[in-house]
Amino acid sequence: MLFQLRLLAYRFAKMFMKPVVKLVSQPRPVLFVGPDSTSQLCRMMTAFGFERVLIVTDAILVTLGLVDPIRKALENSGIDVSVFDGIQPDPTYAVIESGHEAVLAHRSDAVLAIGGGSSIDAAKIIAAMATTDKPPRKLLGFFKLSKPTLPLFVIPTTAGTGSEVTVVAVVSDPETHVKTAVVDPKLVPTAAALDPRMMKGMPRPITAATGMDALTHAVEAYTNRWPVAETAFHSVSAVRMIFANLPRAYADGEDLEAREAMALASFYAGLAFTKAYVGYVHAFSHKLGGHYGTPHGLGNAITMPYVLDFVKESAWAQARLAELAVAIGAGKPSEPKATLAGRFIEKVRELSRKVGIPEKLDALKAADIPAIAREAMIEAHRDYPVPRNMSLAEAERLLSRMLPQAAR
Repeated sequence: MLFQLRLLAYRFAKMFMKPVVKLVSQPRPVLFVGPDSTSQLCRMMTAFGFERVLIVTDAILVTLGLVDPIRKALENSGIDVSVFDGIQPDPTYAVIESGHEAVLAHRSDAVLAIGGGSSIDAAKIIAAMATTDKPPRKLLGFFKLSKPTLPLFVIPTTAGTGSEVTVVAVVSDPETHVKTAVVDPKLVPTAAALDPRMMKGMPRPITAATGMDALTHAVEAYTNRWPVAETAFHSVSAVRMIFANLPRAYADGEDLEAREAMALASFYAGLAFTKAYVGYVHAFSHKLGGHYGTPHGLGNAITMPYVLDFVKESAWAQARLAELAVAIGAGKPSEPKATLAGRFIEKVRELSRKVGIPEKLDALKAADIPAIAREAMIEAHRDYPVPRNMSLAEAERLLSRMLPQAAR
């Protein structure tokens, strides 16, 4: 009973968040798109007169040779470049503090992130620490940045997180495995390059998981209760591009047209959920990542159809899912909304199967379900404008459907 009252209090408090969210401005980076976009971004940094740039990335990208040409291009323009390649998936406080030490030691006047969401999120916080002189724990929460960050530029190498356009940066606690966020419009990068050449070597499983992550962002933003004027355009555009191009990018990593479309879809989905937020899929996925180390995109991909099965019973969500079905050519507006909503969810399942996403989570253990459900409900009811409220018992039943057969 006390837990249910706690969830009810969260939902009541959330009523006061909606007008605040709508009032907060959403800056956007200057965007370069296409096979020459990395060069354009480098030329922009040179034109701005930066003298000392810290590249934030991971060791794998350095080994693959993706970072060196960019470093050389900047150095050939007279910029002193240092590379911090200590980023790992789900960056911790220690990793970010090491990056902060690197930016101070180099006396950088700008930061360039090259990599996936982990590198970009870490670079955001590193750039913020450089100007605020605060440790990462002091930046957690909403609007804690007292000053603009160091100028931040990003070159994503995956198409999923949308971090190149969002106001959020996530950091992980290595002891509790809890992910927390710094949220501030000042975190939005100055400019981003969506270069499909930087993504063509992405392995198939990462292509699939990050693509489904972007789809989750677009769908949850569209079905949530806090849409803004641009949510429909950004969400529907992203959904269309993902259904049309994710199978192509998965089948042929050298397909630059599909890679570019997926990068744009991720960007648009990021625009959508920055204002309209995410929902239960992310709440569950965050906790699965904390308990088992499940990659975020994979957790989203597995969880999404089960959550959509639940939220489609809401008239609001059912109508929005029906519109998405029509948008991807899976039905006509004249058909019943319930039919169209169900068809869209089946199309999501088909897409997942097509790109090798499993239907069950092998790591999930029945004994952990009560704790995961409880943690997920706290996050969702506290933070997200979900279209239909889920009880703790319903959350546990949903997770049970994700159990591998051997764990039942």
